[in-house]
This record gives sequence, C-alpha cells and structure tokens, in this order.
Amino acid sequence: MKQSVLFICTHNSARSQMAEGLLNHFHGDCFRGYSAGTEATRVHPYAVRALADIGIDISGYRSKMVEEFQGETFDTVVTVCDNARESCPFFPGKRVIHRSFRDPSRTEGSDAEILQAFREVRDEIRAWIDDEEFI
Repeated sequence: MKQSVLFICTHNSARSQMAEGLLNHFHGDCFRGYSAGTEATRVHPYAVRALADIGIDISGYRSKMVEEFQGETFDTVVTVCDNARESCPFFPGKRVIHRSFRDPSRTEGSDAEILQAFREVRDEIRAWIDDEEFI
C-alpha cells in the first residue's frame, strides 16, 4: 500500500503543487502525494513550466483548500512554507514535517529570471524528496 503525503502551502500554487508532482512522478510506486493550501488560488503557470521542463505535466492540477482533506489521515503531512505551518489546521498523521522553501512566485524580473527561480525551487524540493531521510 502506498504511503500518503499531503504537502501544504499558503496558496497551493507553486511549492506544494511542485512537491506533489515530483513525489508522484519519481516515487509514485511507494507514495501518493496530494497538495492543498490555506487559501486556494490557481496553479502558477511558472510551476507548470518548471515541471514540464523535466517531463512532468501538472497542467491539469488545481488549487485546493486544506478543508477538502478534513477528516482524512495521512502518513506524512508536510508544510512547505512558514505561513502554512502557523495557520494550518491540524492533520492527523504518523509524521509531520516542516521544510520551508522560498517562494518563487515573489521573484521579479524577466521571464527567464522568474522561470529560473521556479526551476531552482523545483530542484531544491526534488533533492529534499529524494533524500533517504524523507523517503
């Protein structure tokens, strides 16, 4: 049986969406990732592009509120930003992890600079997920 992992961020637009996509793509044989936010917005187009660069399609993902998962139990719950950690309702799980990643959606600059920020955060999340301590 696959372990369930819920990634939570404020807007469920970039970091949590990328984490869900990365976990499901690279470790989907053992894990099933989900994501949600304390506020639902939209999946950031640069997050979609950053994952498409490495062959992962999250264009069909949608931004979800944490309330959609109320009453569910996850093997692991991960907050990927400090704000979500502070404002997130409690989710029962065997393991609760906080690992804050910088918010690439706050990057200003050219299209290439913004996309590069998303790629860097994508790579940081992937390295962390791939780490044997997470898995």
